[in-house]
This record gives sequence, structure tokens and C-alpha cells, in this order.
Amino acid sequence: MQILVTGGAGYIGSVLVKELLADGHKVKCLDRFFFGKESLAEVLSNPNLELYKDDIRWFDPKVLKNVDVVMDLAALSNDPAGELDPAKTLDINYLGRIRVARLSKEYGVKRYILASSCSIYGFQDGIIDETSSINPLTTYAKANRKAEEDVLPLADSKFTVTALRFATVYGYSGRMRFDLAINGMVLGLYKNPKIPVMRDGKQWRPFIHVKDVATAYKRVMNHQQDKINGQIFNVGSDEQNYQILPLAEMVGKSLDINYEIDWYGSADSRSYKVSFKKFKDTVDFKPAYTPREGAREIYEALKTGKLVESTKTKTVEWYKHLINSAELVSEVSVRNTIL
Repeated sequence: MQILVTGGAGYIGSVLVKELLADGHKVKCLDRFFFGKESLAEVLSNPNLELYKDDIRWFDPKVLKNVDVVMDLAALSNDPAGELDPAKTLDINYLGRIRVARLSKEYGVKRYILASSCSIYGFQDGIIDETSSINPLTTYAKANRKAEEDVLPLADSKFTVTALRFATVYGYSGRMRFDLAINGMVLGLYKNPKIPVMRDGKQWRPFIHVKDVATAYKRVMNHQQDKINGQIFNVGSDEQNYQILPLAEMVGKSLDINYEIDWYGSADSRSYKVSFKKFKDTVDFKPAYTPREGAREIYEALKTGKLVESTKTKTVEWYKHLINSAELVSEVSVRNTIL
């Protein structure tokens, strides 16, 4: 198949693009490449890969010609980044993705898969499923919900639309992110050793390995239309719902390192425990990785030098660097900017 991955050089996108190429698909990667192309270094010479340095808000829709599936991952990628400029976050994460979905349908794409997030649940007690009320507390979460609301009605018998609400992602990627909970915990252990934990550690959060995210996309891409069309799925596993402090203790134990807890911030306003039964039952999905494997994988990559901490590995820090550098110019004069 011919697949377009927006945000294909990102933390999740780069892993997904590599797996799709390994499966023999032709892949178009549309990305701003603010973090470079290093995440795709091992596949840049693959003849089945096409790169498009562009923005979902104004890319030439001819890119969608002959595309069978669109996996729409392009976005400002977490809650803190979304608050740098809320209006711009809505412009990209909501309006930009609506544009991708509508153009996909216009150009005859068969399937469109939206990357959403369990963060839209905000703070709630009990176990939440896809029928539960939502409580988006951040611009990032609100933009995800607005995108869901506008893309799902586009579904019909010729255009399959699916929204995937992912748990918090962890694990090694060529475009590494240490601003994610488990990844940041491992970095703290490697450097100090201290595990950073946001107060008060009692908040619940679901997790999923980045490679399992790629598997989820492939399951949806290949699944029968009537089971997934117009549907929202929470993507993760019931077994990987964790309170943050016990999770930190698990990560420390898995690496067999003596450590201290490094408390930071104020009490987290987000806490949610999620049911993933619908996705498991629909596409027979079971994650292959746990935080233990993910933590060991990242720690070994740090020890061997395969993975190096830098400003680029902290999304908000890198965006701020771009904003403060000469690289940032007016969108009015050059359509190759950020925030």
C-alpha cells in the first residue's frame, strides 16, 4: 500500500515509518523536520520512502494522489508544548488535521487514522472507557477532542475514519523524547541517580510502548472496515494503568539501581485510569512491551552512547530554542516556521 504519515520524523512517526517500510509498503513522510532527519537516517536511502518538508496547514494536496491510507500524527506533541501558544496549537493540532482529513477524502484516500490522546479525559475517578464523559484540561487535549469531533463525521462507505486515543508513550526512538514520564525517569536514574516524580505521585496514567503504538496503527490499517469506521478507540492495555510513584519504583527496580525520588512541581491536575477492552476485543491487540523492557532499552542506549541527552530531546526546550534563534521568521514571508 501507499501510506502518508504526517509527522513521520517525530517520536512515534519515525518508528512507524520504519516498520511500514520493513513491511514492504511505500511511505510518504510529511514533516517540518524541526528536529532534523536523523530519526530516519537508517531508511533515507530506501526507494519506497518519499520525504516532503511541509506543513499540514498548507501542503500541496497533490501529495495525496494514489495514497491508500493517511496516518495523521503531525501536531505540537504534548500538554506543555501546547501552552506555548494556545492559538497556534489549535491552528495546527485541530484545523491542520481537519484539513488533512478533508483533503484525504477529496483525493480518494480509503482510510484516515487520527492520532488522539487519552489526555482528553483530564481528571476523573473510576475506570474510563470510550463512552465516558471527557474533561480536556489543556489546549493540547482540547485540540485533540475538536479534531475528533470534526473528522469522524467524514466517515462513509468509501472513506474509513478512525480516532485512536493513545496512552502515554514510552520507549526508545530515533527522535527521542525525555519529556515523557517513563523516559524521563530512566534519564534521571542514569544521570543522578534520582527519579523525577511529579507531586504527589498518586495520579493515575495509562502507558504504551512506542513500538506497540506502531503495531496498533498497522492493526487498524488492515482491519475490516465495518469494525473500525467512525470509531474512537483507547489504545493501550488495562495492565499498564499505573500510579506515578509505584511506576517510578518499578522502573528503579527493573534497573537494579539505588535511587532517590526527586519530587518536582505541584500536584498534577490530570489523573485517569482507562479501559482498553474495546480496542483489544475489536482488533485482537495485546502490547508486546512493558515499562520494564522499555526502561532497560533506554538505559542501555544511554550507557552505550546510542542515545544522548540534548536540547532536542526535550520538546518544549527545543521549541523555545527555535523561537529565540534566528531560525524563526514571520509566517507571512516564509511558510517554514514554528509557533
